[in-house]
Amino acid sequence: MSHSTLAPVFTGLRFGLHALLIGLTAFAVIRAFLVSSSVAGWTLVVGVAFVAVYLTGAWAARMNSRPRFPRPGFAVGWVAALTALWAVLVWLSPEGAYLVFPLFFLYLHLLPGAGGVAAIVIATVFAICALGLHLGFSVGGVVGPLVGAGVAVLIGLAYRALTREAKERERLLAELLRTRRQLADTEREQGALAERARLAREIHDTVAQGLSSIQMLLRAAEREASGPAAGYLELARETAADSLAETRQIIRELTPARLDDGLAAALRRLGDEQASRTSIPVEVAAEEADLPMDIQTALLRIAQGALSNAVRHADASHIAIELTTSGGSATLVVSDDGRGFDVPGAAAVTHRADSFGLQAMQVRVEQLDGTLDIASASGQGTTITAVLPLPPESWRQL
Repeated sequence: MSHSTLAPVFTGLRFGLHALLIGLTAFAVIRAFLVSSSVAGWTLVVGVAFVAVYLTGAWAARMNSRPRFPRPGFAVGWVAALTALWAVLVWLSPEGAYLVFPLFFLYLHLLPGAGGVAAIVIATVFAICALGLHLGFSVGGVVGPLVGAGVAVLIGLAYRALTREAKERERLLAELLRTRRQLADTEREQGALAERARLAREIHDTVAQGLSSIQMLLRAAEREASGPAAGYLELARETAADSLAETRQIIRELTPARLDDGLAAALRRLGDEQASRTSIPVEVAAEEADLPMDIQTALLRIAQGALSNAVRHADASHIAIELTTSGGSATLVVSDDGRGFDVPGAAAVTHRADSFGLQAMQVRVEQLDGTLDIASASGQGTTITAVLPLPPESWRQL
């Protein structure tokens, strides 16, 4: 479905052209009968044929999925048939010359390049000559068609410009809707990952710790007990141990598989995999740190996006990934020696569909109250720096 606000304008112009052409044809035919022209009958036949050919072509254009015709030759043939019938009608009735004005718009709309303008010039000369032969040459008979041709050319050019603008707006709107859907998907994914990380932390800090403490207490009690009670205590300890193992399995399933061994190991694996696939060396320098799961997930996704951009768009020959933690924040730096881009123009670039990775990174750091810095210049590579603040209970342990 079209989203263009200009669609009613185009529809109104089309129906206006239809009504103008049919009305002028009817006027020429009726005028021939009112003046008792000797060729009134032929004028009626030619007028009906002209309208029939016009409506047939308009219906064919309407039925086709594209805005014009199935084949360019069909449009040219249709215009040629209309022009021939119009020429006969003008020869029979001078009032038929008025039909040249709606024909001007058809020429500009259907004939490519300079062909439309050439057709307008020929039709204008023909209309002037026909009116001169019928009614005698006069200033009005010459100026009228010339003014009509000029106005038609100006309106036709304005219509073309309006059509191009409408198509561009349609394209931008489609990109905006697609990007909005992508951002919504990313936000949902980020929200799901954050919730999974929160659940994993809660389970680890409550259920898992409690089961571990219960297991230790039961082991101590088991050493002091004797008789049947010792057997029950052993069974309880084993049950707690099984529950603790299942709880830890749930925690592992709630965290991204890549982060099983921590963010530093995940970044090294990411660099090794990328280097093996593309033969582009990826140098990874990552500090081992026990970061919150949502921070680890966000930094891993940012690294993946920056690495993908460096490989797909930057034409880089070397990529470096660095992860550091200090001053209550985690800093991820991904740099490459690729062709770079104009950072001041990056805001405009991020509206393009192929730059969704930068938007996703920006969304991730904003959700965690962080900052994203992009340093780049043409031919000088790109450096992407993401800084995410850590909660106090995390950075105190670093």
